[in-house]
Amino acid sequence: MMFSDAFMAIADPNRRHLLEELRRGPKTVNELAAGLPVSRPAVSQHLKVLLDAGLVNAKPEGTRRVYTVSSAGFLKLNIWLDQFWEAEQLGSPGS
Repeated sequence: MMFSDAFMAIADPNRRHLLEELRRGPKTVNELAAGLPVSRPAVSQHLKVLLDAGLVNAKPEGTRRVYTVSSAGFLKLNIWLDQFWEAEQLGSPGS
C-alpha cells in the first residue's frame, strides 16, 4: 500500500463516513448507501478506492459483498504516523 493512496482515500468525507460505519461492523453496499446522500453506484466507487488503498476488505456472501475495515491497512498507516508522535515526544529538532 502506498501511503499517499491511503491519505487520498481518507481525504473524501464520504469515504471517511463509510470507514466510520464499517468500524461499527461489517456492512453491505446497500446498508452503507442508506446513510449517505449519494447513489449506491457512487458508494461502490468509494469502496473501490478504499479497497485499492488497502483500508477495507470485501468478502463475497452469496450475491452480496460484505465490507469490513482492514486492520492490516490501518496498522501500516498507524506505524507510519507514529514516527511523528515518537519524534515529538523525544523532543527532536524542528518540533
